[in-house]
Amino acid sequence: MLDSKKIVTFATMKKTHFLLLFLCLQSLMCLAQGDGFSIDTLSQAVFAHMQGRSFPKDCTIARADLRHLTIMHYDAQGREHRGELVCHKRIADDLIDIFQQLYQARYPIERMQLIDDYDADDEQSMTANNTSCFCFRTIAGSQRLSKHSMGMAIDINPLYNPCVSKRRNGSRLIQPAAGKQYADRSKDHPYKITKGDLCYRLFLAHGFSWGGDWRSKKDYQHFEKDF
Repeated sequence: MLDSKKIVTFATMKKTHFLLLFLCLQSLMCLAQGDGFSIDTLSQAVFAHMQGRSFPKDCTIARADLRHLTIMHYDAQGREHRGELVCHKRIADDLIDIFQQLYQARYPIERMQLIDDYDADDEQSMTANNTSCFCFRTIAGSQRLSKHSMGMAIDINPLYNPCVSKRRNGSRLIQPAAGKQYADRSKDHPYKITKGDLCYRLFLAHGFSWGGDWRSKKDYQHFEKDF
């Protein structure tokens, strides 16, 4: 039979270990918050801004499954910015880790605002070179929901990394249209994502796929992850 004193001591030690673990986790969270990186549920203010825009009435994604991220980043001129985006909770930790490493390396990201600042108009947001994630919408030219509708895809520096596809008549469709000059990937451009660069490596290491590797079309701005 176990000594009752030993049982009490073991239980006390177990509680102490859990308390220490909790405090360590809290400290890490505070450190991340202090560094300008955070993960939060959607506040009433953020959700109100999204309603009728990236979160329309027919949205089938639960508000509780989405997360609001605060992210520090540098632009190509070395200026520091505090950005924000909304994503699915399943990739929130991935994105924080990726963007913390990009921030430390001063990898340039020009703008990171909620797409709702552009009335959830993807063309406007891309033309502004705005990095964004969640937006409940169909894939352009189809009735299928985009991975952005689930908050499982992100577009990075989209003006300089356009989506290039072929129409049935053989002509090219470039999105955003203002990114036409950046569709030539043999040229160097600021904010250009290339296969093998730090952004590419980090996203693939976290289980994402890159639209620049697709065969039917090339979506150089796009990274997505499956459920």
